[in-house]
Amino acid sequence: MSATNQPRRDSIAAPDVAPAGAVANDRRADDATTPYGVLAAIRWGLVRDLRIAVRSRAELGVQILFYAIVVSLFPLATSPERNLLQTLGPGVLWVAALLASLLSLPRLFASDFADGTLEQMALSPFPLPALVGGKILAHWLATGLPLAILAPLLGLQYALDGAALGIVAFSLLIGTPILSLVGAIGAALTLATRGGGGLLALLVLPLYVPVLIFGAGSADALRAGLSAAPNLSLLGAGLLVALVGAPLAASAAVRIALD
Repeated sequence: MSATNQPRRDSIAAPDVAPAGAVANDRRADDATTPYGVLAAIRWGLVRDLRIAVRSRAELGVQILFYAIVVSLFPLATSPERNLLQTLGPGVLWVAALLASLLSLPRLFASDFADGTLEQMALSPFPLPALVGGKILAHWLATGLPLAILAPLLGLQYALDGAALGIVAFSLLIGTPILSLVGAIGAALTLATRGGGGLLALLVLPLYVPVLIFGAGSADALRAGLSAAPNLSLLGAGLLVALVGAPLAASAAVRIALD
């Protein structure tokens, strides 16, 4: 057993161990389905995965380094002409964020599936969609949020002004959670398949296209003298839909993989 997997088994014990007696078990199951129980499940999944992410800082560093390298290569490979860089900048920042998010998706469920933690989560009295939702939130905090924070700094290479950099960062703050939510569905669907990484990319990349268009289009609209509000509103609507549907779909896919 690896050092990374050891805390997974220990940390799952708290929500799974029920008090002795059938009456206590029934009471615990009833409490787990209340709003407080749902919030407790989300909090447990969030805190647990964040602790694991902190312990595997090298993997997070590789993803952030990958994002920085991809963004920095484009100005070197294209013309240093200012207008061209300003045109390319938002799209490059978004494509690099998409690829960096995709790079970390296979780890969302795979290790838990391999060591049996995911099965314990499915058998616990807490709602599986809430536990999965906590894991997705932790994935975004560990991967998507650092990319959104880093984007304005990297965007300086493309001669973007302050307004454009702010719109790019804000669109990434709205759009990267959608990448994590939609990607979680693909990661769950490919759990029990061989060569799941390539299949995962084929599944989620077409679904990422609208997010990419509206995210990069918000900065392009601002640069053209138009309002970025329509693109940001569509991103916000997509985030609301993904927040409701993705945990349910991902938890259903997890149960299918476990059966």
